[in-house]
Amino acid sequence: MPLAPRQPADEAQAAERPVASRVRPLLSGSARHLISRFSYGVTPGLAQQVVDRGGAQAWFEWQLQPSGIKDRAAAELNDWWPGLRYSGPQAGARHADGTEPGWVLMANYQRWVLLRRIKSRRQVQEVLTEFWEHHLHVPANGEASFTYRKSYGDVLRSHALGSFEEMLVAAITHPAMGIYLDNAVSTSKNPNENLARELLELHTVGRGNHDEDDVKNAARILTGWRVDIWKTWNAWYEPSAHAVGPVAVLGFTDPNASQDGREVSRRFLRYLARHPKTAQRLARKLAVRFVRDDPPQSLVDRLAQVYLDHGTEIRPVLRALVASAEFKASGGLKVRTPADDVVASYRALGVKVKRPTADNSAANAILWQCNGVGASPLGWPRPDGMPQANGAWATPARLMGSMRTHYSMSGGWWPNVDARYRAAASWAPRYPIRFEAFVEHLSQVLLHRRASPALLQACCQAVGVGPRERITRDHAVIKWGMPRLLTTFLDSPAFYSR
Repeated sequence: MPLAPRQPADEAQAAERPVASRVRPLLSGSARHLISRFSYGVTPGLAQQVVDRGGAQAWFEWQLQPSGIKDRAAAELNDWWPGLRYSGPQAGARHADGTEPGWVLMANYQRWVLLRRIKSRRQVQEVLTEFWEHHLHVPANGEASFTYRKSYGDVLRSHALGSFEEMLVAAITHPAMGIYLDNAVSTSKNPNENLARELLELHTVGRGNHDEDDVKNAARILTGWRVDIWKTWNAWYEPSAHAVGPVAVLGFTDPNASQDGREVSRRFLRYLARHPKTAQRLARKLAVRFVRDDPPQSLVDRLAQVYLDHGTEIRPVLRALVASAEFKASGGLKVRTPADDVVASYRALGVKVKRPTADNSAANAILWQCNGVGASPLGWPRPDGMPQANGAWATPARLMGSMRTHYSMSGGWWPNVDARYRAAASWAPRYPIRFEAFVEHLSQVLLHRRASPALLQACCQAVGVGPRERITRDHAVIKWGMPRLLTTFLDSPAFYSR
């Protein structure tokens, strides 16, 4: 039985004519690849922004200077969860008196981060901020570091495209890191080695490149950075808690004679940031995130050398990465993480998320969606940060979670509070239209690429029509079939990759 009545002759003739998609512009494959890796999903609006800036490379350079990019939509989010504005001591007090428990505050921080990824015009800065929040990981959960976790994220965002040595100093001496890895309670009499060990193993030179004496001396260097985690949550430097005396770590030596160890801490951290092993570790992690899971050593070596030659500046490394043949040949080789998938779905479907007014508002429910797909953003429970390799996320369970999320959003069913979805009829560029032209249009809108024969076939099977079927505004595909049709695009391999 046909899904729609026969149309008048004039409509039929119109539908028979080739209908070009009205999506403009459609970026080249190489441009789409660069924009996709350094954003949370190419949209028609982002593609137009790329063209307006003079092309993908010019857009990338523009994005590397985020302070010059107006970002009102992201700034408006600062008022959506008022608890994020409070200082560490204030957040601790609000937790203690039951006003806002730490786990609630951190859930709101995760939501704020996700909404920034959807709305921000500073896409490269947001992507790199996420990278560094995984590398210098402090979980966003209900542990005591929640008091300073928002501040910590702001610090990493401010350094995300700058100097790694300055970022490392700011991160390792930050109260959130001190609380999480116990440096906040480390003293000269009882140096705690947790932060020192992770600093060497995870944040800088990597496992196998240091010994236990290095860890012990690093711990002594870092003593003195304190937080009162039992009462006031105040953070300060306490000279009497600093362990003085000669130290030696991986070629760094210092008499460490001053009771005020802040300067020796900074010199030590800058030394580690400039260590060749740190350069190798960071170069490889950047290549795994932005190129492929198994980057060739030759690429890692080149990026590490650029990093050292430019005094740990991050922008030159990113420029060298995107200019490399390895990057240009890596299209389709990286899988979106669960949070990336959810964010990209909001962007692709053009969902307008409003200020939350209820617990089940979309701006709040987005966190539950991420959990349903497979991972809480910034909630990785270990200090090594969430994995960036495909193997962690290319699983049947993740696939099923993504498919459920895609379908519920394609139908506009959930979350549907304080969110506006596109009307089904608005997806077609004109009526009547042949189904194959409709699929081509949707492919350009949702995937920013031409529809392949396999995609067209899948769409035909999803809604039970042929490629030359004439679609009108009252056709069954528009009235009832759009959730299944839209989901077909979001469930495609092209959408799962970035």
